[in-house]
Amino acid sequence: MKLPKLLILLVLLGFAIAAPFFAYPIFLMKILSFALFAAAFNLLLGYTGLLSFGHAAFFGGAGYCAGYLMRDMGVGPAAGIAIGVLFAAALGALIGGLAIRRQGIYFSMITLALAQMFYFICLQAPASGGEDGFQGIPRGDLFGLIDLQNDLNLYYFVLAITVAGFVFIQRIITSPFGQVLKAIKENEPRAISLGYKVNRFKFLVFVLSAALAGLAGSTQALVLGFETLTDVHWTMSGLVILMTLVGGVGTMAGPFVGALVIVLLEHRVGEIGNFLAEITGIAWFNSLGESVTIVTGLIFIFCVMAFRRGLVGIFTKK
Repeated sequence: MKLPKLLILLVLLGFAIAAPFFAYPIFLMKILSFALFAAAFNLLLGYTGLLSFGHAAFFGGAGYCAGYLMRDMGVGPAAGIAIGVLFAAALGALIGGLAIRRQGIYFSMITLALAQMFYFICLQAPASGGEDGFQGIPRGDLFGLIDLQNDLNLYYFVLAITVAGFVFIQRIITSPFGQVLKAIKENEPRAISLGYKVNRFKFLVFVLSAALAGLAGSTQALVLGFETLTDVHWTMSGLVILMTLVGGVGTMAGPFVGALVIVLLEHRVGEIGNFLAEITGIAWFNSLGESVTIVTGLIFIFCVMAFRRGLVGIFTKK
């Protein structure tokens, strides 16, 4: 790793360590969870070329699983998150095993259909709480030593999980396995002609991506203390696609930047609308906070049409 790049990473890590002293820790932890979720999705889309419309199933499904274990079974947070990851990986193996048999838009539609089936299971299952959501997930103690009720302790735990997730993804990308994934994205027929069993690689990366998405979902459930149907709905899959596109597909920093931008907009769009109403005199801007989906939709259209490389992609190109 080149020295300037290492210095940049160390500076960013320093900012992350100091951040909870200047910003609300829960808000920061939500950004970290979504950043890891977007990074997991980017592993599939940005480095393998597979567009999944069903990643919300792994994100929310792991959250439900971990929440149930921690609240109703008395499992500790570390074990709950770990089992949530295993649940997401198993669900990824089931959905991925069916979806990779098709390519292109057919692959995407199969992931969407299966994920929506899982959504309706969560809607009807008594254990999930249905439309009321799954409430009262306890934070507990980490290995019986660290009190996670303290927001600062929990923040550093979530930061450690996020950093470990990004390091793991980086290791996958730079490994021979990752190079084969890039070859599949660039020219799948050539990868097949070289003797690689492409479907096996697709299946493995799909399961890895699902497991990492489950890690993000389990972590968010622990942070917020509840899990809702929103996290398993198709709109969540669309949101993670938007985060990846805004930040930059196929870049390591892109998912984090995209998650930061989108989460900030979701929480601050009302204030932005009020500011625009003051300087323009247009009263409609005051209702912008009630139209978050319109704003994110416009951002999605703008990104697709104006800069497909995303924010990080444009910066690295220059």
